[in-house]
Amino acid sequence: MVKIKSLKGVVAIGGGHGLGRLLSSLSFLEDKLYGIVATTDNGGSSGRLRNETGCIAWGDLRNCLSQLMPADDIKKLLFEYRFEDAGSLSGHSLGNLMLLALDGMCVRPLDTLNLFRDFLGVKSHILPMTETPAHLYACYDEGHVWGEVDIDAHDQLPASIGITPRVGAPQEAVEAINHADLILLGPGSFITSITAPLLVSEIKEAIVQSTAKKIYIANMVAEEGPAGSMSLDKKLQWIHEVAGQDIIDAIIWPDSRELTAKSEKLINVVDLADHAHERLHDQRKLACAIQDTYRQLT
Repeated sequence: MVKIKSLKGVVAIGGGHGLGRLLSSLSFLEDKLYGIVATTDNGGSSGRLRNETGCIAWGDLRNCLSQLMPADDIKKLLFEYRFEDAGSLSGHSLGNLMLLALDGMCVRPLDTLNLFRDFLGVKSHILPMTETPAHLYACYDEGHVWGEVDIDAHDQLPASIGITPRVGAPQEAVEAINHADLILLGPGSFITSITAPLLVSEIKEAIVQSTAKKIYIANMVAEEGPAGSMSLDKKLQWIHEVAGQDIIDAIIWPDSRELTAKSEKLINVVDLADHAHERLHDQRKLACAIQDTYRQLT
C-alpha cells in the first residue's frame, strides 16, 4: 500500500479555518505539504487592512501558519493575539499586523510568508492563490454582488462567481500542483474559499492537467447560508463548471451527516468527528480517511 507520507507532494486548496485544520492533520508531511490559500477575504481585520493599505487578505494565510504550530507555542499565542478595547487596534490580529509590516519590507507577499515560516518553525509551505489584491464578485438575477462578506451573506446561490481584477498565481503554486501526487479541496466555505482559487487561470489549468488524484473533503456540518443547502451532486457540478471539466476523483464525507447523492464517484463515508468540537474534523481521523481514500483510488 502506498502511504501518503511517501508521496512527492500533497497540495491542499481552500481558505479559512477549514484549510488550516486540514493542513494541521497532515503536518507530518512537513515540507512535502503545500497549502494554496484564498486571499480575497474582505471582512474583519483582513478587510480593514485591505481597505486602508490595498494589501492582499492576510487572515487565512495567518490562520494556516498558526494551525501548523504546537498549541502551546508562545509564538503561536502571540501570532493569534487579537486586540480588544484598544481603540483603532480593536479587532485586529497581531499576526495580521506583523505580516503587513514585513510585507512592506519584502518584494513579494510570498517572501513575507517564507520569512514567517522560518520564524515560526513551520516546515510546510503556505502559498497565496495570488499575490495581487483582488475581490470576488457574484452574479445574481438582480445584478452583481461584490466581496466575500456580501456573497456569503446573500440569501440565494449565485449563478456564477468571478474575480477582479484578473490576477495570476505565484509560479511556486503552479509548480506545487505540477509535482503533486494528491490534491485536496476543502473543507471550508464552498463558494468563497474552496472554488475561489479555481478562478485563477494558472491554478485551474494546472489542476486540470495534473495526473494527481483529487479529493473533495466535505464539512463536518452544513455551512450557514445558501451553500449549506447545496447537495453533494450540486457541489460537484459547480466545481466542474468553474474548472471547465470534471476534476474530482473521490469524496470524503462524515458519517454524522446525511448523504443523498447520485454520483458514481468513490464516496468514502467515515467517522470524522472531533467530539470536543462538533464543527471540526478530528485531525487523526481525517489523516486516516485521506490515506484510506487515496489507497482506494490507487
